[in-house]
Amino acid sequence: MRASFRRLAALVAATCSLSGAGTPALAQYGAPDGEWHTWGGDHGFTRYSALSQIDADNVTELEVAWRWRALPLGNRADRNLKATPLMIDGVLYVPSGQHQVVALNAATGQEIWRYTPDPASVAERGLGLGSRSLAYWRDGEQARLFHNTLDGRLLAIDAHTGLADPAFGNNGTVLLREGLYPDGSAAESVGSSSPPAVVGDVVVAQVVGTITAPNQEATPGHIRGYDVRTGEMVWRFNTIPQPGEPGHDSWQGDIWRHTGNAGVWSMMSVDTETGYVYLPVEAGSNDFYGGHRQGDNLFSQSLVCLDGRTGELVWHYQLTHHGLWDYDPPAAPILGDIVVDGERIKAVTQLTKQGMSFVFDRLTGEPVWPIDEREVPSSEVPGERVSPTQPFPSLPEPYLSQGYDEDELLDFTPALRAEALEIAGRYVRGPIYTPPTPLREGGTQGTWVNPGYQGGSNWNGGAFDPVNGHMFVPLRKAPMAAALLTPDPAQTNWRYLRAPSVFIQGPRDLPIVRPPWSLITATDMNRGRHTWSRSIGPASDYIRQHPDLQGLDLDFDNMGHPMIRPSPLATATLLFLAEAGHLSGDPGGPMFRAYDKNTGEVVAEIELPAKASGAPMTYFHKGYQYIVIAVATAEHPAELVALALPGAVTQYAQPGPDSLRGPGADTAGVPVPDVTLTSAERAAAAQQFALMCATCHGEQGRGISGGSAPALTNPNGLAQIRNIIESGGVEMPAFGLQLDDTDVSLLARYVVMLSVPGQ
Repeated sequence: MRASFRRLAALVAATCSLSGAGTPALAQYGAPDGEWHTWGGDHGFTRYSALSQIDADNVTELEVAWRWRALPLGNRADRNLKATPLMIDGVLYVPSGQHQVVALNAATGQEIWRYTPDPASVAERGLGLGSRSLAYWRDGEQARLFHNTLDGRLLAIDAHTGLADPAFGNNGTVLLREGLYPDGSAAESVGSSSPPAVVGDVVVAQVVGTITAPNQEATPGHIRGYDVRTGEMVWRFNTIPQPGEPGHDSWQGDIWRHTGNAGVWSMMSVDTETGYVYLPVEAGSNDFYGGHRQGDNLFSQSLVCLDGRTGELVWHYQLTHHGLWDYDPPAAPILGDIVVDGERIKAVTQLTKQGMSFVFDRLTGEPVWPIDEREVPSSEVPGERVSPTQPFPSLPEPYLSQGYDEDELLDFTPALRAEALEIAGRYVRGPIYTPPTPLREGGTQGTWVNPGYQGGSNWNGGAFDPVNGHMFVPLRKAPMAAALLTPDPAQTNWRYLRAPSVFIQGPRDLPIVRPPWSLITATDMNRGRHTWSRSIGPASDYIRQHPDLQGLDLDFDNMGHPMIRPSPLATATLLFLAEAGHLSGDPGGPMFRAYDKNTGEVVAEIELPAKASGAPMTYFHKGYQYIVIAVATAEHPAELVALALPGAVTQYAQPGPDSLRGPGADTAGVPVPDVTLTSAERAAAAQQFALMCATCHGEQGRGISGGSAPALTNPNGLAQIRNIIESGGVEMPAFGLQLDDTDVSLLARYVVMLSVPGQ
């Protein structure tokens, strides 16, 4: 089903600026009143603040004003904090620990209250991927925080007291697995790492079922709205349409009965004037094979606009038909007014992993610039019927090259070029949307996918300046392989399984393509034209010091770190960007940079205590502007770091050593599972690890140069490690579909041993 639209003229856009130490004025777009109300600052997720106290003249003077150590994950330190705090009325609110929420003093970072749900957890979905943020609602004197947890709960917390709201659901809790299906039945397990959205007096919650469905019968990701006061479900929107609903005929036969996923992984934006909520909907299961879900599959991999008060469909646009490449729209849709050919348009922009930017009139869904349906390759895989065309925006132009391009391969020396060509020859290559192919013993190892299905753009999204209509988008260049496995029919009824995610490594541990490997690009959204683009930082040390690159007179300073994907922050005059900040821990570095928004010139470099692991935010409090960002590495327990000008640092007492740590946050004394393996078991497990895990985690579990998977150096409980291996994770397949119980247990014990020094 392909929709056609008409354009309506949009109305007013208001923006504001803020003098150095004054009180912020209310802006229609951007974070309001010097506060920060969502992960993206405002409900339109612009990641923009009109604050200007920190500017090009003084940004080099920034100092650490305070630090707050994240709460532990059970009995171990958090080393992967992804949270971006909210700031309202002088208080920061941040999700942390085991589904907990903490309120912090905005001037000092000292803890005001801590909320711990009871029970601590209701589902075994693992820890280590906490929520990126929270949602906030207030009505007169009442104020509530809503926490959509990884273990499938929607929690309502009194923002003033830190206590559960007894009127909401069951003493502050709604179990999101309950009532998920249209017949009112419950799902087995759901969860989310993204905050819900608030539309008036409705809180809209998204869920994700089993990450890698073990069979065709899987959990759908239907979206529901709940009354903010009572927790009663107000509406449900079926992302896999039921009989009689729009789009039902795009799921051929009875596949709508059992196909899963098609939920919302990312964050949802809200137009507070109209009450419209914008959903970036993921693919149906499974990601690489669609032979069991024939048709275009609405509303999968679509931008969907609903009336957030009623759940009624307003408009939709499918960004990828019958998706096969894990090209889920990954980032929150960005709302902002633009002026095109003299006409003011209330726009919504959806960034994609493909390096595309789809721009619509957010009231009607009409594309701002034409979107062409172009022919794409067919599939050789039995049972697969791809869509014959896919949509391509005419403007803005793609941020990255698309599909296989031999001219993009690494070419620092003739020898490296020859090796890169040989590596590329191991994959099926073609234009973008060349379908996934089976792994062939002694033959091709899947399909070359570029941009890779982890971006391009991803969770990091972009920042939008409502004053001049410019968008700032961080990206990374990293082709990936999309391959299919033939499963054991005794373990699953899938005809083909998705093979493990693989970044295509280049020759001699170098990237496979030419730099820049990470970049930030500015786009004038009034014209749909890019205005500047530059690398994010220099080459990593392992590239700069690579023996094959010495004496070649290469521009290491402008190569960009491989694999990094940070989130931007725009203010009145500056653009801020770390050089790390990815789902599983970037290689990158600890540098945090300020850029001139107009030119991309680096204005300042601030070294953080560790690599950034979350998205930055900014706020104004008692005369000072602060910038706060989460940092963490395998060696550095997670914390929030607040930067400010020296006056803020000297005026307020910094937290002492005890308050820099959440209780129990250190790993000293944390019990490490006691496991032993015989020589034969260890050899067998090492062979399985080399086959299943080493591509991403390194041969000894210590990570790989330029890779994005974390090192396996943080001890976990044996049961939790086994669950992750068996069920998979956000960027990891479920190995339980390929290994029997004995092999899963053996591999889990081996991973525990790798995490212990000296084993």
